[in-house]
Amino acid sequence: MRVELAQAPFDPSLRLAEFSAALEDEGAVVSFTGRARGRGADGAAVSSLVLECYRGVTLQSMKAIAADAHGRFAITASIVIHRAGLIAPGEPIVFVATASRHRRAAFEAADYLMDRLKTEAVFWKREEHDGTSTWIEPTALDREDALRWREKVNENAGN
Repeated sequence: MRVELAQAPFDPSLRLAEFSAALEDEGAVVSFTGRARGRGADGAAVSSLVLECYRGVTLQSMKAIAADAHGRFAITASIVIHRAGLIAPGEPIVFVATASRHRRAAFEAADYLMDRLKTEAVFWKREEHDGTSTWIEPTALDREDALRWREKVNENAGN
């Protein structure tokens, strides 16, 4: 399990190659890269995205989410990299990769990680426009996506 908070741009394909090279018996690797959009939800051009954080608190929240994924799914390895600071449109914001002996665990763990990172990792996100800025919060759909994992735990509790 590797968790990083990056201030500088990173290359997801290079990080995936490094992650994969360290694996031995895993039959599945799933990865996701989230990129900064060039347009906001209102369609306005975004000049940059700013992700603010308290480094120690944010890193701890990310590590807790990754540890939860390892406890919940049969994954053998994972990497989570999240940017902070000033991010240009098109640059990677987040990279997640998971590995397991079989595909389902890797897919579900990557999905779980992203849903939890999106709603629970301690970041403050702001889109910069031409002379204005907009604070961005997780959407109702983001919260619904994260909630479904809690519902699955509750469903399994009675069995």
